[in-house]
Amino acid sequence: MKKIILLVFGVCLFVSCSNDEEEYVAIPTNLALKIPSNFPEIAYNLEQNPLTEEGVALGKKLFYEGRLSSNGIIACGFCHEQASAFTHHGHTVSHGVDGAIGFRNAQPIQNLAFFSEFTWDGAAIHLDLQPIIPITSEVEMNETIPSILAKLNSYSEYNTLFTNAFGDAEVTSERMLKALSQFMVTMISGDSKYDKVVRNEDNVEFTDSEKNGFEIFKNKCAACHSGALFSDKTYRNNGIPENPRYPEEEGRKRVSGFVEDLYKFRVPSLRNVEKSFPYMHDGRFGTLEDVLNFYTDGITENGGVVDPLLIKADGSLGIDLTTKDKEDLIAFLKTLTDNTFLNDERFAEY
Repeated sequence: MKKIILLVFGVCLFVSCSNDEEEYVAIPTNLALKIPSNFPEIAYNLEQNPLTEEGVALGKKLFYEGRLSSNGIIACGFCHEQASAFTHHGHTVSHGVDGAIGFRNAQPIQNLAFFSEFTWDGAAIHLDLQPIIPITSEVEMNETIPSILAKLNSYSEYNTLFTNAFGDAEVTSERMLKALSQFMVTMISGDSKYDKVVRNEDNVEFTDSEKNGFEIFKNKCAACHSGALFSDKTYRNNGIPENPRYPEEEGRKRVSGFVEDLYKFRVPSLRNVEKSFPYMHDGRFGTLEDVLNFYTDGITENGGVVDPLLIKADGSLGIDLTTKDKEDLIAFLKTLTDNTFLNDERFAEY
């Protein structure tokens, strides 16, 4: 498979000992980030946070570390499970410490290096900052950064890991967040059946149903779910009815303050969508069939401005799809499942 390989170099660090001999410690090992040839350039600035094997290893340890939460149990990986494309499998919205319940569905963690805004409403504008939101949320990890740093500093294991990654044992918020980013940057999903077809690999071809579904997708879905990432990275109101269970929900308006952003949500990537159910910002739909039925028959005025792409020529709302169209479209969407990614031991907890 043809790939563009981006090499990122670490820096050799050393300290002087009391006997004036130079003792070399914590020399980060250079790590190559492999980007699929059909992907765009990454958005994350690796010059400000070079990838090293040691940094990624620390980031992985932190991703699955329950001590990042107030009860010592809820890790990032608690709501982002690999087998379900790093979503919270079986939960409509995320569950946090002491059974606390949020009001949004946990999004997949994949290909984050190619994005510059995160969460359903774009509240995080840098990958290094994104973990702060769940860490400090009362209904998620319910912790403070100073408390986490104190806990990590008390474990010799982390003294070693931080030394390996950054040259000394100092545990800082910047280092912790950069390590988490290094791990998440490596989580690239680009080896699905779809990718093999578009890259002409291994003589892989679509079935007739998948091929027809791809044509339907290009005509009726790709305006929003565009490019290799299957997202145009915008925020749109798709006419989903307000959920009375979560009256605090305002979509993008919670961040921007603009009335016109009411009930606009970030267009999600569709990669591994077969495995990332339930769907929508509040997880209200359990199947892809439910999602497509909503787009044909369920779109409503929800107090915001429904996206013009979902308004038909006669002024009615929705997308015209036959039963056969839906079957073929789902067949195509399943070609976006990347089993290599979903089973990659580099991202597994154990």
